[in-house]
Amino acid sequence: MTAAKRAPGKPATEMFDDIPVLQRKWRAAVKPGERLPRYEDVMLGSLGRLADHIALLKGDGTLELSRSGRYVQQWLGDERWDIPVAELSPDCATALSEVTASALANGRPHHARAHCVRDGMVKTYDLLALPTASRWGATLVGTYVNEHGAQYNLLDAIFSATEDAVVSLTTLRDAAGKPFDLQIVHHNKGAELLLNVASSGLLWRRLGQGGTLLAAPEIMEFLLKAVSGGRGEQFEIENAGRHLRMSATCFADVVSLTISDVTAMKRRDASFRLLFDNNPMPMWVFDAEQKQFLSVNDAAVQHYGYSRAAFLRMKLHEIWPEDEWDSHAEALERVGETYHSSRNWRHLRADGSEIEVLTFGRRVTFDGRDGYLVAVVDITERRKAEARIAHMAHHDGLTDLPNREYFQDRLKQALDQAGGKRVGVLCIDLDLFKNVNDSFGHPVGDRLLKQVAERLATAIRGANLAARLGGDEFAVILAADVSPNEASACASLLIEMLSAPYDIDGLETVIGASIGIALSPGDGTTSEELMRNADMALYRAKSDGGGVHHFFEREMDRQAQKRRDMELDLRRAFANGEFELHYQPLVSIVSDRISGFESLLRWRHHEKGMISPAEFIPVAEDIGLITQLGEWVLREACSEAVKWPADIKVAVNLSPAQFRSRNLVQVVISALAQSGLSPTRLELEITESIFLAETDANLATLHQLRELGVGISMDDFGTGYSSLSYLRSFPFDKIKIDRSFVKDLAQRPDCGAIVRAISGLGRSLNITTTAEGVETEDQLDWLRAEGCNEVQGFLFSAARPAAEIAKLLADFGERASRAA
Repeated sequence: MTAAKRAPGKPATEMFDDIPVLQRKWRAAVKPGERLPRYEDVMLGSLGRLADHIALLKGDGTLELSRSGRYVQQWLGDERWDIPVAELSPDCATALSEVTASALANGRPHHARAHCVRDGMVKTYDLLALPTASRWGATLVGTYVNEHGAQYNLLDAIFSATEDAVVSLTTLRDAAGKPFDLQIVHHNKGAELLLNVASSGLLWRRLGQGGTLLAAPEIMEFLLKAVSGGRGEQFEIENAGRHLRMSATCFADVVSLTISDVTAMKRRDASFRLLFDNNPMPMWVFDAEQKQFLSVNDAAVQHYGYSRAAFLRMKLHEIWPEDEWDSHAEALERVGETYHSSRNWRHLRADGSEIEVLTFGRRVTFDGRDGYLVAVVDITERRKAEARIAHMAHHDGLTDLPNREYFQDRLKQALDQAGGKRVGVLCIDLDLFKNVNDSFGHPVGDRLLKQVAERLATAIRGANLAARLGGDEFAVILAADVSPNEASACASLLIEMLSAPYDIDGLETVIGASIGIALSPGDGTTSEELMRNADMALYRAKSDGGGVHHFFEREMDRQAQKRRDMELDLRRAFANGEFELHYQPLVSIVSDRISGFESLLRWRHHEKGMISPAEFIPVAEDIGLITQLGEWVLREACSEAVKWPADIKVAVNLSPAQFRSRNLVQVVISALAQSGLSPTRLELEITESIFLAETDANLATLHQLRELGVGISMDDFGTGYSSLSYLRSFPFDKIKIDRSFVKDLAQRPDCGAIVRAISGLGRSLNITTTAEGVETEDQLDWLRAEGCNEVQGFLFSAARPAAEIAKLLADFGERASRAA
């Protein structure tokens, strides 16, 4: 494996992918005046599933692997921590070392591609190294690792049995993306014999280390030139009395090097008969003027299938396909004393089959006649292998559909040739596919994807194209001046076809499909615009429940832009102090006094005024800002509550992201210590989503908080699937009855029954019950009658700024006095 190259910039459609998110997170964590962000701000934030893809490396002195996520351990094939990177498998060690060195050299995130060859399969990986500073003075590099793109089967294509040496190498690039060395990642038995090096001495060797013929300066120059050119190159060298011919073909940063020992052919040039009669390579002599065969060797007779007598009655053009007669004849007119193929030629065998060959010749005198001696190299299998590799570079390894790169190339081509006519793009996402994968495993999911691909390939023909973009995402190009009605009809047909049952080894499976449609030129004139807009339309179709198709609308683009603007505004708002806390009173039904306040986050935009939390909280969660916001809310609420009477509590909502950060307990302790607030006056409100992942770890955190004396409250109780089981898992201090049950309390008997049941449950378990959303006296009377302990809602007060808390407490004190 090697850090192959700096990955090109991604199109706008992928701006929400993992790598841009991590890059933005790194940039956001860099504080003014500091070269690197703190480790805690980058790697202990809201990583979620990405944590499985992170390898933590110590970059000072010897590079060490400090920690690794589950996915990285599978990639490394090693679960150990705190070990030198050099002890890892050589391919992974090279990739991690190169990308880390580049990130440290540049002082910023470095994105590279790495190629791994195992069991004949080449996999491409994205690596993103994020350099950070730690409080201990060490430089820590968090490196994200994930598979990218298609797989390539080299065993079938390149390393088939041959006497030639076949060596596969991957390119090493420096921080600027320039190739400087190559590493041997696979080779055949012929390579060991031809290079006179034991297998253990070749595999994983970097050519720059020396010790083999391949380290010769002229060969290194030839190989690096092949990497830069990307096309097949040939080179000959004489070494230790041997003549070696090298052929290099580059696919991305993988170089296939074939080395042939042509010493025997060179030597036999001096002795025509010995060379000709006994050579295993097909050879013949033809008359320079008449182009008639004058002699053929046994190898030519066997290889072409014509008898010797038949050969000697034929002329050259009879073994040429008719469509190449002119080009063959023109090439012969230009030959001199010696020649070798300037291109690959096609020849006909006796059975009518075609082979692809290279020809090498020299002028000779044969039986007194002027002629040419020709040697033929059959490269049919080699060309098939190269074609197969080229096919795999542009096709998905699982489904054999075109991949994302090929799809984008064809879309650009279709737009270039459209001449103002419409080109359609359909983005397809499978509905319920994740359920199949989770329920029956990835092998069943893979077979299902193959059947989906077969249906798409059957339906999409001609100039149109169906491709797999990755996962369960597919796309279609409609290139024949498609109308909106035709695009709609095609989408409906595809949804119907993909929704029909699938038979997978006797298991009947049903999924669905959602489709987003964009048409040029109205929805975009570039491939990037069309893909982005079709993807927005797909998002709308998924939001509508799936199983439908949607055309792109400009409003979608406006919403996307609004979302991007909000991301930028959120980051500025946090830096500019635009957030503030408002407090809604919690009222004890028995005493009719305020028992506490729930702190609610508000954003006062400098131009747009107040922005609803329903709008900005989901965005803050997506961009990784919610943990910082949550810490600020906790500190601010504690600092304000310490000013209130000693019997008044403050409630703070916690997000799942704060649990994932794993430093929640320390944050709470810090906020209490800085403010001087008693832990018994702090309530932390959680939702059941915190129990849905890593339950054991989250329960441990809750117990630690409870031991501090902090109260724990279950918010929105009764709206989830497993609320009762959570009460068994953790002894909550309070459960909050969701406002949806309170709203229709007087009109719907079922709501009253639910409230009664929750209140009774609270009494039985000695848990306080708080009803949210109380707006009328009737609702309050119902709740009092059902035994609810506490209420909050507009009937008492909306959420108020901190400056109004004293007045609220005073007003309620007078109200309680009058009631008494």
